[in-house]
Amino acid sequence: MKRSLFLVFACAATLAVAQDETPVPEIPFDSVPNFLKLPPSMNLGEASGVAVNSKHHIFVFSRGNTTGPAYGAAAAQILEFGPDGTFIREIGKNLYAWSFAHAIRFDKDDNLWAIDKGSDMIVRFNPQGHVTMVFGRKKEASDEGSEPWKRVRPPRPAVDGQFRQPTDVTWDPAGDIFISDGYINSRVAKFDKNGRWVKQWGVPVPDEDRANPKPNELNTPHSIASDAKGNIYVADRGNRRIQVFDSDGNFERIIQINVPVPDDVQPWMGPKPSAEGAKRQSGAPWAICITPGPTQYLYSADAYPGRIYKLTLDGKVLGELGTSGRQLKEFGWIHELACPSENEIYAAEILNWRVQKLILHPAGTETQTTRKTSATPHKSSSAAAARN
Repeated sequence: MKRSLFLVFACAATLAVAQDETPVPEIPFDSVPNFLKLPPSMNLGEASGVAVNSKHHIFVFSRGNTTGPAYGAAAAQILEFGPDGTFIREIGKNLYAWSFAHAIRFDKDDNLWAIDKGSDMIVRFNPQGHVTMVFGRKKEASDEGSEPWKRVRPPRPAVDGQFRQPTDVTWDPAGDIFISDGYINSRVAKFDKNGRWVKQWGVPVPDEDRANPKPNELNTPHSIASDAKGNIYVADRGNRRIQVFDSDGNFERIIQINVPVPDDVQPWMGPKPSAEGAKRQSGAPWAICITPGPTQYLYSADAYPGRIYKLTLDGKVLGELGTSGRQLKEFGWIHELACPSENEIYAAEILNWRVQKLILHPAGTETQTTRKTSATPHKSSSAAAARN
């Protein structure tokens, strides 16, 4: 798989609803050292996914257990850990769907759903670890010329029930299924709770809208989550925004995170971007999650400057934490977030090959008056692209 740093194409910011001069709280937090306890002979690969079930067991989707050629080898493995981080077992060992791990989620019944970008498949496991539902189908190894999907212009029309590099999954209170799809199709696919196709929404951004993408236009919908009312939050990463829809796909609002980047932040790799380049990358949602409880919060993570943002569901930024780097409390491309409670977050990092357990201490939040934010329902955004 080809890997690239952010390629910034355009940036536009108009019609901001919130005030431009809002203090940004930094949320104090700790990272639990050496939390996951792997067997002596096992290591994580790139940690692309993390999920927590009702028993507070932690599951990691790792691009590990790799065999085969240097390029194009399968890289997907699900590992289960107890609440204290003790290793328990591997789920789905040598599964036919495994190709290139992307994300995992738990539904309300503790079924584990795995999204594999390489095989174009979404697989549901029951709590015992057995496959009980499958979406999508990977290309047959016996087919002549079998190869990854190519990006073409104009994009190929999406096909009901077929996926092209899907990214994530969520559910509404009725149990209906919503799959973000993804790198190629740029849509959300909806199924009912029994797996029957319902509809799709979302289209790729046409060339003429690159600078100002319209609602329902998607550029790498990379992560997806839902709130207790059944609203669907789509991390429109390439457009640097989160789009919110109702469960029928009707557009509701756009959330865009605009928090100034400190001057001293170094990227995990590559040259330090210009101030304008940093602004275009900051806030692009790579991973999102929504907390349970009567008052729900939205968490979103970017790759540079490597922060996690806490927001209300209407898009107000309440605080931020973290920065890019390799040490504890620093992040290397957070690829998925799990937030089983407001102040407990798990962050899966692909560059640092790890999952960090984060404990937030919001009571100790101190406002940094020198920083500003404009994070709001918004009518346009910037575009950034990466291949993870």
